[in-house]
Amino acid sequence: MGFVGILARMFEGLGVTGEVTLYGLVYAVPFAMAGGVLQYRLEGPARFAVTAVIEFWRSSSAVILLFMFFYVLPYANINLSAMTVSALVLGLNIGAYGSQAVRGALQAVDRGQIEGGLALGLARNRVLWLIELPQILRPIVPVFINLFIQLVKATALVSLVTLSDMTFRAKEINQLSYQPVAVYSALLLAYLLLCYPIAVLGRRIEHRLNLTPELRHGL
Repeated sequence: MGFVGILARMFEGLGVTGEVTLYGLVYAVPFAMAGGVLQYRLEGPARFAVTAVIEFWRSSSAVILLFMFFYVLPYANINLSAMTVSALVLGLNIGAYGSQAVRGALQAVDRGQIEGGLALGLARNRVLWLIELPQILRPIVPVFINLFIQLVKATALVSLVTLSDMTFRAKEINQLSYQPVAVYSALLLAYLLLCYPIAVLGRRIEHRLNLTPELRHGL
């Protein structure tokens, strides 16, 4: 089988890869925003609890979490589909990293603006929604674009829980033809073709938001 034929057969799993990515974003983005805001705003035991949840998802191996949720939970009569497990685990794992970007960006907001909002009579939560959150959206865009790319690449793990994504297809093709050099070179190219346009899109978004002096000068 030629290289082009291998690549074409591999892209038969593109639908699964795309589906896991999109569903993963449904978990990742809300978790990142909510986790970062709560860790920033809460204090005491509540903050400790939020931090513990974030650190569980951030510090645990995604591979082990996939195995635990797919193969171990059924023993507790909790049966989740491979797609649900994949999107949940990868989404929350990536979202945990994103939450730290959100928290860090909130902590970097000028405290004088917060004090100014409070002086105008705004409640603390109103200051958060009207003054702080709008300001962090621009600086966290590059981080979220990077995490989006990481999520796409992480979908290569879902073949471990029987989903027929591009990596699963690559393993099948290699078992039938035993052309590891051609097969895994094609797989590398396939993920590059998926991720590079996201990187380009991210740079365009950064350019529009004028996030860096270099981008403002067209570099």
